[in-house]
Amino acid sequence: MVLSWVWICMVGASVLCALLTGRTEALSRGVVEGASAAVELCVAMGGVLCLWSGVMEVMRRSGLARVLARVLRRPLERLFRTARGDEEAMEALSANLSANLLGLGNAATPPGLAAARRLRALSGGTEAASDALCMLVVLNTASLQLIPVTVAGVRAAAGAAAPFDILPAVWISSAASVAVGVLSAKLMARVWPV
Repeated sequence: MVLSWVWICMVGASVLCALLTGRTEALSRGVVEGASAAVELCVAMGGVLCLWSGVMEVMRRSGLARVLARVLRRPLERLFRTARGDEEAMEALSANLSANLLGLGNAATPPGLAAARRLRALSGGTEAASDALCMLVVLNTASLQLIPVTVAGVRAAAGAAAPFDILPAVWISSAASVAVGVLSAKLMARVWPV
């Protein structure tokens, strides 16, 4: 709701400025060009997302996703102690983290929601967010990425010659953001335990 008001204010301010400065023609041209560019970007992004969602499905059907989930299980059990031993929660958490590692934010959403529901149930179904739920939000927000598919798709759509040449920078920055996020969440859990 707040975001809708922000957009309305931005559009209103743009129209008002164009009227006051006499640049309504530039505003009209910008609106048409922006809408066209948005559609082109969506089509280009759709192709990349379909490709990697297909790769994710192949991984799931071939059992590779299960192997990856098994590899991630021990670190996840350390981060989510309340979910330790709960197959449903660990499976959803592993799938969510795997999709995020591959840079598939859209594919990570359904298992992330399933994990959030299961973590909430494990915490007694309280309205307040548990420490585990806060940790899940932190991990999804910081999002450690090995293959930044979405960013590479945007770069490819914008005409980058080598869309994946940002890999080292993405690895370093996402690892740093996850480390800071996890440490902060652990610290806050000690200061304000739920």
